[in-house]
Amino acid sequence: MGYRIAVVGATGNVGREILNILAERQFPADEVAAVASSRSTGDVIDFGDSGKELKVQNIDHFDFEGWDMALFAAGAKVSEMYAPRCAAAGCTVIDNSSFYRMDPDVPLIVPEVNPEAIAGYRAKNIVANPNCSTAQLVVALKPLHDAATIKRVVVATYQSVSGAGKVGMDELFEQSRNIFVGDANTPAFFTKQIAFNVIPHIDVFLDDGSTKEEWKMVVETKKILDPKIKVTATCVRVPVFVGHSEAVNIEFENEISAAQARSILRESPGVMVVDKREDGGYVTPVECVGDYATFVSRIREDSTVDNGLSMWIVSDNLRKGAALNAVQIAELLGRRHLQKAA
Repeated sequence: MGYRIAVVGATGNVGREILNILAERQFPADEVAAVASSRSTGDVIDFGDSGKELKVQNIDHFDFEGWDMALFAAGAKVSEMYAPRCAAAGCTVIDNSSFYRMDPDVPLIVPEVNPEAIAGYRAKNIVANPNCSTAQLVVALKPLHDAATIKRVVVATYQSVSGAGKVGMDELFEQSRNIFVGDANTPAFFTKQIAFNVIPHIDVFLDDGSTKEEWKMVVETKKILDPKIKVTATCVRVPVFVGHSEAVNIEFENEISAAQARSILRESPGVMVVDKREDGGYVTPVECVGDYATFVSRIREDSTVDNGLSMWIVSDNLRKGAALNAVQIAELLGRRHLQKAA
Protein backbone atom coordinates (compact mmCIF):
# COMPACT_ATOMS: atom_id res chain seq x y z
CA MET A 1 0.00 0.00 0.00
CA GLY A 2 1.46 3.33 -1.09
CA TYR A 3 1.02 6.95 -0.09
CA ARG A 4 -1.40 9.62 -1.21
CA ILE A 5 0.70 12.66 -2.15
CA ALA A 6 -0.41 16.20 -2.96
CA VAL A 7 1.93 18.62 -4.74
CA VAL A 8 0.91 22.21 -3.99
CA GLY A 9 2.14 24.70 -6.57
CA ALA A 10 2.32 21.91 -9.11
CA THR A 11 2.31 24.23 -12.13
CA GLY A 12 5.43 26.20 -11.10
CA ASN A 13 9.06 25.38 -11.87
CA VAL A 14 9.68 23.55 -8.58
CA GLY A 15 6.26 21.90 -8.49
CA ARG A 16 6.74 20.41 -11.94
CA GLU A 17 10.22 19.25 -10.93
CA ILE A 18 8.78 17.56 -7.84
CA LEU A 19 6.38 15.63 -10.07
CA ASN A 20 9.27 14.66 -12.37
CA ILE A 21 11.37 13.40 -9.46
CA LEU A 22 8.51 11.50 -7.81
CA ALA A 23 8.10 9.66 -11.12
CA GLU A 24 11.85 9.18 -11.73
CA ARG A 25 12.48 7.75 -8.26
CA GLN A 26 9.33 5.61 -8.42
CA PHE A 27 8.11 7.02 -5.14
CA PRO A 28 5.58 4.57 -3.64
CA ALA A 29 2.48 6.66 -4.27
CA ASP A 30 -0.95 5.17 -4.91
CA GLU A 31 -2.29 8.60 -5.80
CA VAL A 32 -0.74 11.96 -6.67
CA ALA A 33 -2.73 15.20 -6.78
CA ALA A 34 -1.61 18.35 -8.57
CA VAL A 35 -2.84 21.37 -6.59
CA ALA A 36 -2.51 25.05 -7.48
CA SER A 37 -4.37 28.36 -7.46
CA SER A 38 -7.67 29.00 -9.19
CA ARG A 39 -5.81 30.37 -12.23
CA SER A 40 -4.59 26.87 -13.10
CA THR A 41 -7.64 24.86 -12.04
CA GLY A 42 -8.56 22.33 -14.71
CA ASP A 43 -5.21 22.49 -16.51
CA VAL A 44 -3.61 19.15 -17.33
CA ILE A 45 0.07 18.55 -16.57
CA ASP A 46 2.37 15.58 -17.01
CA PHE A 47 3.39 13.36 -14.11
CA GLY A 48 7.03 13.20 -15.15
CA ASP A 49 7.71 10.80 -18.01
CA SER A 50 5.32 8.21 -16.60
CA GLY A 51 2.77 8.85 -19.32
CA LYS A 52 0.20 9.84 -16.72
CA GLU A 53 -1.52 13.20 -16.72
CA LEU A 54 -2.90 15.05 -13.72
CA LYS A 55 -5.74 17.55 -13.72
CA VAL A 56 -4.89 20.55 -11.56
CA GLN A 57 -7.16 21.03 -8.55
CA ASN A 58 -7.99 24.32 -6.83
CA ILE A 59 -6.26 24.65 -3.46
CA ASP A 60 -9.21 26.63 -2.08
CA HIS A 61 -11.45 23.58 -2.46
CA PHE A 62 -8.92 20.79 -1.91
CA ASP A 63 -9.59 18.55 1.10
CA PHE A 64 -6.28 17.37 2.62
CA GLU A 65 -7.96 14.86 4.92
CA GLY A 66 -6.93 11.33 4.00
CA TRP A 67 -3.76 12.44 2.21
CA ASP A 68 -0.42 11.39 3.69
CA MET A 69 1.98 14.13 2.60
CA ALA A 70 1.72 17.48 0.85
CA LEU A 71 4.81 18.91 -0.82
CA PHE A 72 4.37 22.70 -0.90
CA ALA A 73 6.15 24.66 -3.65
CA ALA A 74 4.00 27.75 -3.95
CA GLY A 75 5.75 30.42 -1.89
CA ALA A 76 5.64 31.71 1.68
CA LYS A 77 2.20 33.35 1.51
CA VAL A 78 0.55 30.14 0.31
CA SER A 79 2.38 28.12 2.97
CA GLU A 80 1.37 30.54 5.70
CA MET A 81 -2.27 30.32 4.68
CA TYR A 82 -2.72 26.66 3.77
CA ALA A 83 0.02 24.58 5.47
CA PRO A 84 -1.59 24.75 8.97
CA ARG A 85 -4.92 23.66 7.50
CA CYS A 86 -3.22 20.78 5.71
CA ALA A 87 -1.26 19.72 8.81
CA ALA A 88 -4.36 19.88 11.00
CA ALA A 89 -6.10 17.51 8.59
CA GLY A 90 -3.44 14.89 9.32
CA CYS A 91 -1.45 15.43 6.11
CA THR A 92 2.25 16.03 6.82
CA VAL A 93 3.54 19.17 5.12
CA ILE A 94 6.95 19.35 3.45
CA ASP A 95 7.35 23.05 2.79
CA ASN A 96 9.76 24.49 0.25
CA SER A 97 9.12 28.13 1.18
CA SER A 98 11.02 30.23 3.70
CA PHE A 99 8.04 30.64 6.02
CA TYR A 100 8.70 27.83 8.54
CA ARG A 101 12.46 27.39 8.23
CA MET A 102 13.42 29.21 11.41
CA ASP A 103 10.43 28.06 13.45
CA PRO A 104 11.95 26.20 16.42
CA ASP A 105 9.10 23.68 16.29
CA VAL A 106 9.70 22.84 12.61
CA PRO A 107 12.72 20.74 11.61
CA LEU A 108 14.82 22.07 8.72
CA ILE A 109 16.07 19.01 6.89
CA VAL A 110 18.69 17.97 4.38
CA PRO A 111 18.52 14.15 4.52
CA GLU A 112 22.25 13.61 3.92
CA VAL A 113 23.09 16.04 6.72
CA ASN A 114 20.63 15.90 9.65
CA PRO A 115 18.13 13.07 9.09
CA GLU A 116 17.71 12.48 12.83
CA ALA A 117 16.15 15.94 13.25
CA ILE A 118 13.10 14.94 11.22
CA ALA A 119 11.56 13.38 14.34
CA GLY A 120 10.65 16.93 15.35
CA TYR A 121 7.98 17.09 12.62
CA ARG A 122 5.40 15.84 15.14
CA ALA A 123 5.23 19.24 16.87
CA LYS A 124 3.38 20.89 13.98
CA ASN A 125 3.21 18.08 11.39
CA ILE A 126 5.42 20.27 9.18
CA VAL A 127 8.96 19.82 7.82
CA ALA A 128 10.86 22.70 6.18
CA ASN A 129 13.06 22.49 3.11
CA PRO A 130 16.07 24.86 3.20
CA ASN A 131 16.99 27.60 0.78
CA CYS A 132 18.46 26.26 -2.47
CA SER A 133 21.91 27.77 -1.91
CA THR A 134 22.03 26.45 1.66
CA ALA A 135 21.09 22.90 0.69
CA GLN A 136 24.02 22.31 -1.63
CA LEU A 137 26.43 24.06 0.74
CA VAL A 138 25.65 21.91 3.79
CA VAL A 139 25.78 18.67 1.79
CA ALA A 140 29.43 19.44 1.08
CA LEU A 141 30.21 20.89 4.52
CA LYS A 142 28.76 18.11 6.68
CA PRO A 143 31.36 15.37 6.09
CA LEU A 144 34.20 17.88 6.42
CA HIS A 145 32.74 19.24 9.65
CA ASP A 146 32.56 15.70 11.02
CA ALA A 147 36.21 15.16 10.12
CA ALA A 148 37.87 18.39 11.25
CA THR A 149 35.23 20.71 12.85
CA ILE A 150 34.43 23.84 10.86
CA LYS A 151 34.98 27.20 12.58
CA ARG A 152 34.13 29.66 9.81
CA VAL A 153 32.70 29.64 6.29
CA VAL A 154 32.95 32.44 3.73
CA VAL A 155 30.78 31.85 0.65
CA ALA A 156 30.08 33.81 -2.51
CA THR A 157 27.19 32.47 -4.55
CA TYR A 158 26.55 32.62 -8.28
CA GLN A 159 22.81 31.93 -8.41
CA SER A 160 20.83 31.20 -11.55
CA VAL A 161 17.69 33.11 -12.49
CA SER A 162 15.50 30.02 -12.04
CA GLY A 163 15.89 30.64 -8.33
CA ALA A 164 13.62 33.65 -8.90
CA GLY A 165 11.02 31.53 -10.72
CA LYS A 166 9.66 31.62 -14.24
CA VAL A 167 9.57 35.41 -14.28
CA GLY A 168 13.34 35.54 -13.76
CA MET A 169 14.00 33.02 -16.51
CA ASP A 170 11.72 34.92 -18.88
CA GLU A 171 13.48 38.20 -18.17
CA LEU A 172 16.92 36.75 -18.91
CA PHE A 173 15.62 35.29 -22.18
CA GLU A 174 13.88 38.50 -23.25
CA GLN A 175 16.78 40.76 -22.36
CA SER A 176 19.30 38.54 -24.16
CA ARG A 177 17.15 38.53 -27.28
CA ASN A 178 16.54 42.28 -27.13
CA ILE A 179 20.26 43.02 -26.83
CA PHE A 180 21.04 40.92 -29.90
CA VAL A 181 18.38 42.57 -32.07
CA GLY A 182 18.88 46.08 -30.70
CA ASP A 183 15.51 46.47 -28.96
CA ALA A 184 14.88 48.34 -25.70
CA ASN A 185 16.19 46.52 -22.66
CA THR A 186 14.60 47.88 -19.48
CA PRO A 187 14.65 45.68 -16.35
CA ALA A 188 11.17 44.71 -15.19
CA PHE A 189 11.68 42.08 -12.49
CA PHE A 190 15.34 42.34 -11.50
CA THR A 191 16.71 45.62 -10.14
CA LYS A 192 19.27 45.90 -12.95
CA GLN A 193 19.94 44.26 -16.32
CA ILE A 194 20.58 40.55 -15.79
CA ALA A 195 21.59 39.60 -19.34
CA PHE A 196 25.39 39.69 -19.71
CA ASN A 197 25.62 41.10 -16.18
CA VAL A 198 25.71 40.05 -12.52
CA ILE A 199 23.63 41.54 -9.70
CA PRO A 200 24.95 41.42 -6.09
CA HIS A 201 21.44 41.57 -4.67
CA ILE A 202 18.97 38.74 -3.98
CA ASP A 203 15.85 39.37 -1.87
CA VAL A 204 15.38 42.49 0.29
CA PHE A 205 18.07 44.46 2.11
CA LEU A 206 18.32 44.21 5.90
CA ASP A 207 19.44 46.87 8.38
CA ASP A 208 23.01 45.57 8.57
CA GLY A 209 23.51 45.87 4.80
CA SER A 210 23.16 42.18 4.05
CA THR A 211 20.30 40.80 1.98
CA LYS A 212 17.71 38.35 3.21
CA GLU A 213 19.18 35.66 0.93
CA GLU A 214 22.52 36.07 2.69
CA TRP A 215 20.83 35.99 6.08
CA LYS A 216 19.07 32.76 5.11
CA MET A 217 22.36 31.07 4.29
CA VAL A 218 23.80 32.08 7.66
CA VAL A 219 20.93 31.08 9.94
CA GLU A 220 19.92 27.96 8.00
CA THR A 221 23.47 26.59 7.94
CA LYS A 222 23.67 27.06 11.69
CA LYS A 223 20.28 25.39 12.29
CA ILE A 224 21.01 22.42 10.03
CA LEU A 225 24.69 21.84 10.75
CA ASP A 226 25.99 23.53 13.90
CA PRO A 227 25.07 26.82 15.64
CA LYS A 228 28.74 27.38 16.53
CA ILE A 229 29.86 27.76 12.90
CA LYS A 230 30.47 31.35 11.78
CA VAL A 231 29.10 32.02 8.31
CA THR A 232 29.24 35.04 6.02
CA ALA A 233 27.76 35.12 2.53
CA THR A 234 27.58 37.34 -0.53
CA CYS A 235 24.75 36.23 -2.82
CA VAL A 236 24.88 37.19 -6.50
CA ARG A 237 22.39 36.63 -9.33
CA VAL A 238 24.08 35.61 -12.58
CA PRO A 239 22.81 35.18 -16.17
CA VAL A 240 22.49 31.39 -15.97
CA PHE A 241 19.11 29.71 -16.42
CA VAL A 242 19.55 26.71 -14.05
CA GLY A 243 22.29 25.74 -11.61
CA HIS A 244 23.72 27.54 -8.58
CA SER A 245 27.48 27.80 -8.01
CA GLU A 246 29.36 28.70 -4.85
CA ALA A 247 32.96 29.70 -4.14
CA VAL A 248 33.53 28.53 -0.58
CA ASN A 249 36.36 29.18 1.86
CA ILE A 250 36.40 27.08 5.06
CA GLU A 251 38.46 27.44 8.22
CA PHE A 252 38.71 24.35 10.46
CA GLU A 253 39.65 23.81 14.09
CA ASN A 254 41.74 20.76 13.19
CA GLU A 255 44.21 20.09 10.43
CA ILE A 256 42.85 18.77 7.15
CA SER A 257 44.57 18.64 3.76
CA ALA A 258 43.04 19.04 0.33
CA ALA A 259 43.82 15.39 -0.38
CA GLN A 260 42.02 14.29 2.80
CA ALA A 261 39.03 16.48 1.99
CA ARG A 262 38.87 15.10 -1.53
CA SER A 263 38.94 11.53 -0.21
CA ILE A 264 36.25 12.24 2.40
CA LEU A 265 33.94 13.94 -0.07
CA ARG A 266 34.28 11.12 -2.61
CA GLU A 267 32.72 8.79 -0.03
CA SER A 268 30.01 11.20 1.11
CA PRO A 269 26.29 10.81 0.27
CA GLY A 270 24.95 13.20 -2.32
CA VAL A 271 28.41 14.49 -3.31
CA MET A 272 30.23 13.98 -6.60
CA VAL A 273 33.87 15.10 -6.72
CA VAL A 274 35.15 16.25 -10.11
CA ASP A 275 38.52 17.79 -9.36
CA LYS A 276 41.12 17.30 -12.06
CA ARG A 277 43.71 20.03 -11.98
CA GLU A 278 43.58 20.60 -15.71
CA ASP A 279 41.57 22.52 -18.29
CA GLY A 280 37.92 21.55 -17.91
CA GLY A 281 38.58 19.38 -14.86
CA TYR A 282 35.71 20.92 -12.88
CA VAL A 283 31.92 21.17 -13.12
CA THR A 284 29.97 24.22 -14.27
CA PRO A 285 26.23 24.95 -13.92
CA VAL A 286 25.42 23.82 -17.46
CA GLU A 287 26.79 20.36 -16.70
CA CYS A 288 24.89 19.85 -13.44
CA VAL A 289 21.39 20.47 -14.84
CA GLY A 290 19.14 17.45 -14.41
CA ASP A 291 21.52 15.70 -12.01
CA TYR A 292 20.83 14.76 -8.40
CA ALA A 293 24.37 15.30 -7.12
CA THR A 294 26.08 18.23 -5.49
CA PHE A 295 29.35 18.59 -7.41
CA VAL A 296 32.57 19.70 -5.70
CA SER A 297 35.61 20.90 -7.64
CA ARG A 298 38.73 23.08 -7.19
CA ILE A 299 39.52 21.66 -3.72
CA ARG A 300 42.71 23.34 -2.51
CA GLU A 301 44.44 24.47 0.64
CA ASP A 302 44.22 28.10 1.75
CA SER A 303 47.59 29.25 3.04
CA THR A 304 46.22 32.53 4.46
CA VAL A 305 44.69 30.82 7.53
CA ASP A 306 45.53 27.82 9.65
CA ASN A 307 43.62 24.72 8.53
CA GLY A 308 41.91 26.39 5.58
CA LEU A 309 40.41 24.98 2.39
CA SER A 310 38.77 26.54 -0.66
CA MET A 311 36.42 24.79 -3.09
CA TRP A 312 33.82 25.22 -5.81
CA ILE A 313 30.32 23.75 -5.33
CA VAL A 314 27.70 23.40 -8.09
CA SER A 315 24.21 21.91 -8.07
CA ASP A 316 20.91 22.01 -9.96
CA ASN A 317 18.96 24.42 -7.76
CA LEU A 318 15.59 23.16 -8.98
CA ARG A 319 16.58 19.64 -7.96
CA LYS A 320 18.83 19.36 -4.88
CA GLY A 321 18.08 22.95 -3.99
CA ALA A 322 14.34 22.37 -3.94
CA ALA A 323 12.41 19.50 -5.52
CA LEU A 324 14.83 16.62 -4.95
CA ASN A 325 15.41 17.56 -1.33
CA ALA A 326 11.63 17.72 -0.76
CA VAL A 327 11.17 14.24 -2.25
CA GLN A 328 14.11 12.91 -0.21
CA ILE A 329 12.42 14.28 2.91
CA ALA A 330 9.24 12.45 1.91
CA GLU A 331 11.24 9.24 1.46
CA LEU A 332 12.87 9.75 4.86
CA LEU A 333 9.50 10.31 6.52
CA GLY A 334 8.21 7.15 4.94
CA ARG A 335 11.17 5.05 6.06
CA ARG A 336 11.40 6.35 9.61
CA HIS A 337 7.96 7.48 10.65
CA LEU A 338 4.94 6.97 8.42
CA GLN A 339 5.95 3.45 7.34
CA LYS A 340 3.01 2.88 5.09
CA ALA A 341 4.65 1.60 1.94
CA ALA A 342 5.39 -2.06 1.52
